[in-house]
Amino acid sequence: MPRVVSFIVLLAIVLLVGAVFFQVMAQFLVPLFLACVLLVMFQPLHAWMLIQLPKHPRIAALLTTIVIMLVVLVPSLYLGWKSYVECRGVYQMLSEDLSNSEGRSQQLAGRLSKGADSALQKYEQWTGNKLDVEQLVKETSSMLGKAVLGAVGATIRILFGLAIMMIALYYFLADGPGMIRALMQLSPLDQNYEIELLEKFGSISRSVVLATLLSAVAQGIVAGVGYWFLLPSAAPVFLLIALTMVMSIVPFIGAAGIWVPTCLGLLVLGGEAPGTHWVAAVALALYCAIVVSIVDNVIKPLVLHGQANLHPLLALLSILGGVHVLGPVGILVGPMLVSFLQALLNMLHKELENFGTSPAKQLAEAASAASQAIESTGKAEASADKPAAPNPASAKKDKPPKSPSS
Repeated sequence: MPRVVSFIVLLAIVLLVGAVFFQVMAQFLVPLFLACVLLVMFQPLHAWMLIQLPKHPRIAALLTTIVIMLVVLVPSLYLGWKSYVECRGVYQMLSEDLSNSEGRSQQLAGRLSKGADSALQKYEQWTGNKLDVEQLVKETSSMLGKAVLGAVGATIRILFGLAIMMIALYYFLADGPGMIRALMQLSPLDQNYEIELLEKFGSISRSVVLATLLSAVAQGIVAGVGYWFLLPSAAPVFLLIALTMVMSIVPFIGAAGIWVPTCLGLLVLGGEAPGTHWVAAVALALYCAIVVSIVDNVIKPLVLHGQANLHPLLALLSILGGVHVLGPVGILVGPMLVSFLQALLNMLHKELENFGTSPAKQLAEAASAASQAIESTGKAEASADKPAAPNPASAKKDKPPKSPSS
């Protein structure tokens, strides 16, 4: 009885300390999770580094971390520079157009002012309330200020999370095997189950990252075809393709966050041939809505079905549900939870099968196995003690020949 009380008290203390530890580490869960995903993705690179530096595992881990940073930063810097060059070209073109056509810009400003006055009058007619423009301007300025502060805070949090992720990645690469062994020793699960869950984590991480990247690249290329043929020649097509690839990773918004404003801009600003810009805008919108949107819903389920053995419908729903509950990281966590649940149910089924065998049946099987072992042992001993029967051929061969005198 005292041991039972001691166990209950110990379990309560462990649960309490675990809850406090989770609250302390909750803000770092996403960077740590992403570090684990990067560890799985770049494990072959780290293995190659260890082969090159077998006596310096920490230096190999540091070099692997630096290479991963370069792999992530160099493409981002290249896309940012290309985007800056194209944006600067568009800005210069618009500035030249406005300077060369001041009358046109004044006419456009007059149209916008008349449109705003008309919208204000309709609002007052429909609602019966007079709109306070000054108050609206103040509220808009306040909202913009809060949005800017929020963006600055989000940028700082992202940079801090990236720093934590890279530090954690280095220690996972350097001390990962020891950490895994320690966790496996502390875990009450069977070792085979732990290995199976680790393999599931690795396969799902690779498949989800591969599906996300392939879908982003495919959407960018497919949308780029429409941009190339339907937008004016001066349009920043490369910039739009890069932004489409980046936005296609963002949940719920996706590539539509780029091609929808592009179509609206083409409709408002016009194209090269007068009177045909609306045709190009409608054609681009239909093309992107049908073709580009289908690409995402086809590639991700197919890759997840082939790599992670998930049904396409279940893969799609797990991604959407994970994003809805957990945010952007749900793209990875959703399919992973489904695969873990499948693996855990299989483990539970095996344990239930073991528990389903009755004690009497287990005893009978053990007794039968023991009797068979004793019987086989007795037969082996009897065959060893029994004298061997003489071989007539050998006896006849060994018998001495008769002498001539006899």
